Amino acid sequence: MGEFSIWHWLIVLLIVVMVFGTKKLKNIGSDLGEAVKGFKQGIKSAEEPAQAAAPEPSPQLVAAQRPAAPGAPAGQQPAQDVAFRPKG
Repeated sequence: MGEFSIWHWLIVLLIVVMVFGTKKLKNIGSDLGEAVKGFKQGIKSAEEPAQAAAPEPSPQLVAAQRPAAPGAPAGQQPAQDVAFRPKG
């Protein structure tokens, strides 16, 4: 009693087509397709700026995040990791 066979679904489909008409059902289908396509584009465009907005780490920040040399005191970086530029 709770199961629907293919014949039940065909009868329901026939009634829906008779009530709404094929042209209206076609318009509803195309509108739904456009809505899904717009939703997907919105999701992609929301992800792209988040990826593009991620700043590049500066060389000093990268050097500060490296572990210290095995013989160096804690918190001190090796001299070759730090680049000094004269002003001027």
